[in-house]
Amino acid sequence: MAVQDLFGQSLKAVNVGLENFAESLRHQGVDVVHVDWHPPLEGYMAITHTRDGVDIDAANAEAVARIRGGRPLLVGMGVARDVIPGWGERMILHAGPPITWERMCGPQRGAVMGAVVYEGWANDYEQAAAMAAAGEFTFEPCHHHHAVGPMAGIVSPSMPVFIVQNETFGNLAYSTQNEGLGRVLRYGAYGDDVLVRLKWMETTLYPALKTALKATGPIDLRSILAQALQMGDEGHNRNRAATSLLIRQLAPVLIETATKKVAADVLKFIDGNDHFFLNLSMAALKAMLEPAEGIRGSTIVTVMARNGTDFGIRVAGMPDRWFTAPAPVVQGLWLPGFAAKDANPDIGDSAITETGGAGGFAMAAAPAIVRFVGGTSALALQVTQEMYQITAGEHEFFTVPALDFRGTPLGIDVRKVMQTGILPFINTGIAHKEPGVGMVGAGLVRAPRQCFEEAFKQIANMDPAVGPKSM
Repeated sequence: MAVQDLFGQSLKAVNVGLENFAESLRHQGVDVVHVDWHPPLEGYMAITHTRDGVDIDAANAEAVARIRGGRPLLVGMGVARDVIPGWGERMILHAGPPITWERMCGPQRGAVMGAVVYEGWANDYEQAAAMAAAGEFTFEPCHHHHAVGPMAGIVSPSMPVFIVQNETFGNLAYSTQNEGLGRVLRYGAYGDDVLVRLKWMETTLYPALKTALKATGPIDLRSILAQALQMGDEGHNRNRAATSLLIRQLAPVLIETATKKVAADVLKFIDGNDHFFLNLSMAALKAMLEPAEGIRGSTIVTVMARNGTDFGIRVAGMPDRWFTAPAPVVQGLWLPGFAAKDANPDIGDSAITETGGAGGFAMAAAPAIVRFVGGTSALALQVTQEMYQITAGEHEFFTVPALDFRGTPLGIDVRKVMQTGILPFINTGIAHKEPGVGMVGAGLVRAPRQCFEEAFKQIANMDPAVGPKSM
């Protein structure tokens, strides 16, 4: 074919990298093939062994096997100060990496202020803020105490918590009861309406559920999650199926063990809160992930968490160290009256769901989620397929019907993130940047690359004689 003949041919394009360019061409009627390619992140090099000879692939295979083999059971409930290990005087737990009051974002400050008044430590919210600024409270991450908290993640001593046991390994994880959406403490809201709900959850919901759980015996959360994935949930922002499955187990015993009014009120509350199972999903995946911590040489991520200021990860082979970066801004859908200008950066421990192979990593199982967080059904499928490229294995029990029941991507490998340039994908709620307001929307976000670059640098330069004890 002569060169001049090319100009008579229809145009065909190959797009490499950003898919937005391919979409633009398609809208113009151009036949385009998209190649999903990302350059490696800065500083990438192939690493197969630690300096003292540990086979990283073998360590990661062990980490994935431990996570996959965990069986989280809801075994009971208790009051935070009585059951969460290491509880100290006037301690408040929060989501994300360690942070001080001075650096806390608006919604996390708002949740602290609400919790302080809830505990009776202050008479009003202004006094609560002044006490916090004066250093009268100890702030520690939930993750330092085997706990997880959505959004602001605040856990104060009087709050009831679920107790989840990993039957396979014996470790425990904890989470609070879910308040619902809108003006709730975890989104940084405070006020009489928030406190009334929290007190009802402490004095009515908690005793009823605790009694019911004694009658039911342990509830298999892994089984509920597995079933929910077949019913359209992904375990982070869509928990309608899982909440319904939980109600089916609790309703008969609630009717038998509680008064008629209490049983009715509890069931109405859970029925009206599709996110009720979220906190249990988080605790279940926290319980499954923790046994992987401390495996020498493993580059598997065991925690992704955000406090609204910082985004942090922890790695199995370096379990006591946080690698942090500024929390990213979420691209979202907004509740009426709110817009992007109102949004706080990404916040919450709920990314433990993605870390454990659910949430954004399982979006292909929950195409309806895009109506809540934005995007398209095609994006939901694409994201899950993309996450296989940065993980070391797949779940055995959590599967995706749309992918011929393939297991969800499991075990984020820092090395693969660096090699592919693909960052973990998270779907999440969005809190107002000012304290006291609450929820303003929900959306999609990628974990920041700096966390993985810093973790990889530590892995590459690790000297076992002076480095963290578990590498």
